[in-house]
Amino acid sequence: MAKSLYKITFHNHGKVYELYARSVAGSSLWGFTEVADLVFDVHDGLVIDPTEERLRDEFGGTRVLHLPMQSIIRIEEVEKKGQAVIRDAATGEKVVTPFPLPAKPR
Repeated sequence: MAKSLYKITFHNHGKVYELYARSVAGSSLWGFTEVADLVFDVHDGLVIDPTEERLRDEFGGTRVLHLPMQSIIRIEEVEKKGQAVIRDAATGEKVVTPFPLPAKPR
C-alpha cells in the first residue's frame, strides 16, 4: 500500500504556499499543525522549475514544519504530486522569480 500524500495550502508572509508532504498530524505545540516528510521533485534534466527550487531552498532541510492553525487554508489527501507553487495572497497569481537578464552596456 502506498503512503498517503498530502497537499498543504497555507499563508506565509503575504503569499500562499502549496507544498506536498507524507505526514500531517496535530502538533505537540498548542495551536500548530505538524507537517513532515516534505516531497519535492527530483530533476535530472536541464528544465528546472524556479518555484520548486525556491521552495526546496527554503524548506529542503526541514524535518518537521509546525504551521500555525490560522495560517492553514486547506489540507488535501491526493493521489499524486502536482506542482508546488507560491501565489500572491491578494491576486492569486503565481509568484515567479524572473530569469536574470544580462545588463545593458552603457
